[in-house]
Amino acid sequence: MHRANFLPYREIHLDFHTSEKIPAIGADFDPDEFAETLVNAHVNSITCFARCHHGWIYYDTTLHPERRHPHLTRNLLREQIDACHARGIRVPIYTTVQWDHFTARQHPEWLCVDENGRFVGTKPFEAGFYRELNVSSPYVETFLKPHVREILTTLPTDGLFFDIVRINPSTDPYTQARMRAAGLDPANPQHRARFALNALNDFKEEMSAFVRAIQPEASIFYNAGHVGTRHRSVADAYSHWELETLPSGGWGYQHFPISARYARTLGLDLLGMTGKFHTSWGDFHSFKNLAALQYEIFQMLALNAKCMVGDQLPPRGRIEPYVYERIGQVYAEVKQKEPWCDNARPLTDIALFTPEEFAGGSAGQLPDAIKGATRMLEEATQQFDIVDSATDLSPYQVVILPDSIPVDATLAAKLDSFLAEGGKLIATFESGLTPDQQTFGLPALGVRLASEGPRDAAGNLARGRVYDRTEYVEYILPAAEIGQGLPPTEHAMYIRGLDIQALPESSVLARIVPSYFDRTWEHFCSHRHTPSSGQPGNPAVVRTENTIYFSSPLFTIYQKTAPLWCKRLLVNALKLLLPDPLVRHGGPTTLQAALNEQPAHQRQVLHLLHYIPERRAEFFDILEDVIPLYQIFCSVRVPSPVQRVTAVPQGTDLPFAMNGSRVEFTVPTIQGHQMLSLQF
Repeated sequence: MHRANFLPYREIHLDFHTSEKIPAIGADFDPDEFAETLVNAHVNSITCFARCHHGWIYYDTTLHPERRHPHLTRNLLREQIDACHARGIRVPIYTTVQWDHFTARQHPEWLCVDENGRFVGTKPFEAGFYRELNVSSPYVETFLKPHVREILTTLPTDGLFFDIVRINPSTDPYTQARMRAAGLDPANPQHRARFALNALNDFKEEMSAFVRAIQPEASIFYNAGHVGTRHRSVADAYSHWELETLPSGGWGYQHFPISARYARTLGLDLLGMTGKFHTSWGDFHSFKNLAALQYEIFQMLALNAKCMVGDQLPPRGRIEPYVYERIGQVYAEVKQKEPWCDNARPLTDIALFTPEEFAGGSAGQLPDAIKGATRMLEEATQQFDIVDSATDLSPYQVVILPDSIPVDATLAAKLDSFLAEGGKLIATFESGLTPDQQTFGLPALGVRLASEGPRDAAGNLARGRVYDRTEYVEYILPAAEIGQGLPPTEHAMYIRGLDIQALPESSVLARIVPSYFDRTWEHFCSHRHTPSSGQPGNPAVVRTENTIYFSSPLFTIYQKTAPLWCKRLLVNALKLLLPDPLVRHGGPTTLQAALNEQPAHQRQVLHLLHYIPERRAEFFDILEDVIPLYQIFCSVRVPSPVQRVTAVPQGTDLPFAMNGSRVEFTVPTIQGHQMLSLQF
């Protein structure tokens, strides 16, 4: 059930995980105060709780009265829904799936078990409800489905938010039996991982069919803290995507743009989710800095997502007014900006492949290459989507394969077809190798593998590995074409690259200059890597008519140490293959730009964001101040002459000029976030 653009823009996710040791649950709840606070904060959707991770239920349940919170004396969820519905506020309903302390204690036989025979998650004498319930056990049919049916049939249900729906390989008896029935070996870790993914997807498909048979219009989302490439195959079980991304809560500021740039290509409505907390979920009586909340919310608008802020209701049930004053301050701006965001779709030149398809990824554990590539392209003002091997590449001008994208025969044929139609390709390091890494599966790159390179003292291939003292460094000596803006000397590549040779029809744009020797106990120099030998060796950057290949793991190096020369090399490669990008600006690299179009309004909308997260704290980045920019030149490639350039929502027209296929104008002020409407 694909329903594009049905979500409202200004949403709240209201946690309510509340211990049985706390009295007077909901005693101070006032439904009118609750709903009016939301109205005043410009909220038009709020997710409220049916059942929490403690396992307690917050509505009048006849099916499981023993699970009703022991200190709850009112029909809390029903009162929340009725008060919100009376004011036109949507109320999806939350229930937990794999974390439920009550169920874990009552039915330990339903828990996931690791390969050592121990329950997965919280240990017996640790605080927490993080033991993992098994969707392959009787739990789903015995408890979860009847619980969901009761919600759907006794409460007005706009949607369901199923939380903690994650891949959990298990060795419990139920899983072993189902694996054997499927012809899999429970003792094989790879078989357990494969079965866990398939079982989870089956659970989602079955649960969504169950929900839709009762309430066809209910929205459905299964939360695992991250949406990535594994979700494509089960997208029909979802009505939309919700991207849980609390930058200070373990996700970091890179997670949202990476997940959003991928999820927006999958055809479902998109919702971003940050939190009001200074740190993460359950951080009671804390407040996110206003500048941080603005940036996180306005970036959602720029990347085609609706907006959600996570909060947690205090046990006595009185919503905190100061939290909603802050949220309302930001949502008032969102409300003004919505007309230039509604039904907007991204305009992009570049398809950036994600290694997550091949290496996996989760919240806080995305591959370094995709993080470094995203950061580099954003700093270079490039307009791009993040894609996988199932993506249609025809809309893009350039494809980038960052560091570790294996190319089998099917993907090679797809990329060859893209190149034959005039597309361009950039690949780095091991991208382009066949899955066995023995040869290049993409002859169009114009290179061949010369050797596997050195091994370290432990017998591991040194290429691609991060060493504390950069023992296996090599140097790159760029020629003028690829080295524009760089001094004509060696530049350190802190992670060893691939040893390659150029095919005869290729051009070498830069060469590797090896060090005198790699650093080992037998031969070393100074504190870190050995200096350059000064003797150029094998190619480092190779060009063909429509491809450029870098032998170094350029994007991983940038993620780890951010050398400016790595970014310059990439920017120069893009200038060679994409000389007329969608957007250019004259601002600093801290200025982010995202270009969207609204065909129904015959306009494009350029988002400019200038917020600078800083590592002021040991654990996470902080955003406190907004640093304005003035008189920023912008140039946008457009399909036809522009009739009007307007700063919105202010409504201020700006002088502009057409320069061939580009519209050029200067933005007087950027105070955090500025949108520009380009009317045709």
